[in-house]
Amino acid sequence: MGTLDMNVREIVTLLDAEVITGGERMDKIDVQRCFSADLMSDVLARSHNNGILLTGLANIQAVRTADIADIKAVCIVRGKTPDPSAVELARQKSIPLFVTKKTMFEACGILYGKGLQPVGD
Repeated sequence: MGTLDMNVREIVTLLDAEVITGGERMDKIDVQRCFSADLMSDVLARSHNNGILLTGLANIQAVRTADIADIKAVCIVRGKTPDPSAVELARQKSIPLFVTKKTMFEACGILYGKGLQPVGD
């Protein structure tokens, strides 16, 4: 399967997600890869250019890690409400942040089925 660019707005639609911040940028950002983790050290150990992070972490660490790793957007799974500090940092760093009620497994399966590639080791 070849590499597919997927618009972040399309991802939000596919995951039936609620946009928390960065909605004005979603149509301008395309990603090719998806990575899911709750351990931010796992995220930092891999290259994520043109990627999105799916996580169950709803705190500032998820957004801070996304910024450091040059991740284009963060999706919080299982309907968790992000901490206000995470929302504020996402806003400051212009990182789209959204929440889906889907589990991490479901969300990854949907995106993989639509052509997003996993982040390699």
